[in-house]
Amino acid sequence: MIPSADLDAYAQKMRRFMENGIDLEVDARFIDMLAARKSRILDIGCGIGSAVSALRHSGHQAYGIDSASAVLDVAADIFDAVWYRQLAVEELTGDRLSREGLPTRYEVVSMCGNVPAFLSAEALQDAFGRVNGLLIEGGLFVVGTTVEARGGPKSQDTAAGFAGLTLLHRFSDWHLGAFDKDSGWSVSVYAKPGALHPRTGPDGIFILEYPAK
Repeated sequence: MIPSADLDAYAQKMRRFMENGIDLEVDARFIDMLAARKSRILDIGCGIGSAVSALRHSGHQAYGIDSASAVLDVAADIFDAVWYRQLAVEELTGDRLSREGLPTRYEVVSMCGNVPAFLSAEALQDAFGRVNGLLIEGGLFVVGTTVEARGGPKSQDTAAGFAGLTLLHRFSDWHLGAFDKDSGWSVSVYAKPGALHPRTGPDGIFILEYPAK
């Protein structure tokens, strides 16, 4: 892990970004597009919590965990502290989440912002396995990371294979850009086998259904 002093500096940098109106919610908009209304969503390595806040305001049951108190202090100061817990990825079990007062099953889990870069290959594989255990059937795992960093797409695909998760989509950014060999960033969407419950709306596809019911 990076030294605590660096985490303190990172936390303050992210606070300044927030105060200056920098868009820190693009990952939340991507996840919101994938998720049915009122989905249970867990953000691993949530940082200062901007994605969790945005998803909450979109009507989801979103929570964030991070191992660093420095960033969670900022999250608690800017947003609602009850949405966040200080937990490391290796602590993710249903029993631990239950003790923390969080859901033990999720429609979507996210891990964004180079969190995989701080995990060894073994730890990344363990993280994917833990996420698989938390997802409902058909649930989604969204991972955003730098391609060349440790824990990039190739390592993620290997970990997903061991965990029993299937790669559905991979993009070069949060705006659905095409991923290719020259992409510097990756957004990967993995799925747990099975099917989510059918969506019933509100959704434009139901509003525009013809003939109207």
